[in-house]
Amino acid sequence: MKILMVCLGNICRSPLAEGIMQDVIDKEGLDWEVDSAGTGSWHIGNPPDPRSRATAKKHGLSIDRQRARQFSKKDFDHFDLILAMDQSNYDDIIALASNTEEKSKVQKILDYTDLPNKDVPDPYWDDNGFEQVYSLLDNACREVVKEHALKTIKN
Repeated sequence: MKILMVCLGNICRSPLAEGIMQDVIDKEGLDWEVDSAGTGSWHIGNPPDPRSRATAKKHGLSIDRQRARQFSKKDFDHFDLILAMDQSNYDDIIALASNTEEKSKVQKILDYTDLPNKDVPDPYWDDNGFEQVYSLLDNACREVVKEHALKTIKN
């Protein structure tokens, strides 16, 4: 299973999601791959936002080695599941899809939760929002693994 986390700039939400997902995958002993990207190009090559790194560290994770990159059409070929952080990211990814198979790989990460709001808020403009984002992503990542690990076992 190859999973790609996608937000706007690939410095706040998707790096946290990548780090959390990698931790869950490792703890479950799964041989899965996870990466992250942004729909925008502003931060290419930059490390995650210091507030994302601090939040990850607070929870025992390091995302310091990650570097921002932009989502590419090639990602449809490489990844089995592309998880957008919000509706805008989802729409931007779907706009690049060439066919229904590519579109079927794209979901919003909070679709895996029973929360009524399916958008992970962007904490970039809110120093206090990173902990909430971590909590949302932690719950969602566990549900993604739960659902897809069962599918993998059945297949």
